[in-house]
Amino acid sequence: MARGRCLRVKRLIRVSPYKIPTKLKFFLPAISWLFLFFLLPLLLIVVVSFASRGDYGGLEWRLGLQNYLRLFDPLYLPVFWRSLCLALSSTFVCIALAYPISIWMARVSKRWQGVLLLLVLIPFWTNVLIRLYAWMFILGRSGLFNSLGQSLGLWGEPLEILFTQKAIFIGLVYSELPFMVLPLYATLEKIDWNLVEAARDLYAGSAQVFWKVILPLSRPGLVAGSILVFVSILGDFVTPDLLGGAKNMMVGNLVQQQYLVVRDWPFGSALSLALMVLITVGIHFYLRQERTANVS
Repeated sequence: MARGRCLRVKRLIRVSPYKIPTKLKFFLPAISWLFLFFLLPLLLIVVVSFASRGDYGGLEWRLGLQNYLRLFDPLYLPVFWRSLCLALSSTFVCIALAYPISIWMARVSKRWQGVLLLLVLIPFWTNVLIRLYAWMFILGRSGLFNSLGQSLGLWGEPLEILFTQKAIFIGLVYSELPFMVLPLYATLEKIDWNLVEAARDLYAGSAQVFWKVILPLSRPGLVAGSILVFVSILGDFVTPDLLGGAKNMMVGNLVQQQYLVVRDWPFGSALSLALMVLITVGIHFYLRQERTANVS
């Protein structure tokens, strides 16, 4: 009798709807990691964004939309516009610079490909602060760039480059260019270059070869690199802080200021969520355009 009950219990356990499928067990560590370190903090930011700042910092749970309404204040809209313009322009310049480098890397011999890939990765071995301080030395009034231009007679008075948007633009392109080169190189290295030779045999010019053959074949790397560069630039706050000064603030600097200086965590959370929505919408339309182009 007791043995029969044990058998029935075992059958119920086997067919229990709450039993975790075998395939799901392999994903449980990744799902738990994403929940604890991504979804849970994101939900916390969403909740905090509806709260209010206390008189001495901290939080007061007077929920409302006042933080999101502040985003449309004329004081903050230029910051969003400046960040978007710098991100788009820097991404396009990175694309223009990365294509010749990536094509050259993909066409050389395997031995030289390793050497060139190492040269692209070398900047990652140095801390970003050290690299930006080096650019401050180069772009300063008495820095290397002005001293070289004056010694060659190209200009008389030192050029004002440091602590301007030009300096931010140079620093962003320099910092993010490897993130564009690597995906493009990974894609171009795998394409069949006989197609390029065939296009040249059919009297296609260099521009036609690029637009009709190389660009369509390298589109996956272009999409990946563009997303990496664009997202990184929009969230960057170190480069504008060091090379741009206080007058050239970007969204990343504004978020950092609200969290660490003003201690207005609700408004900082609203800014962070607005930036995430802006990036997500931009990437969605970009990928949609790419899918439409691939279908056509």
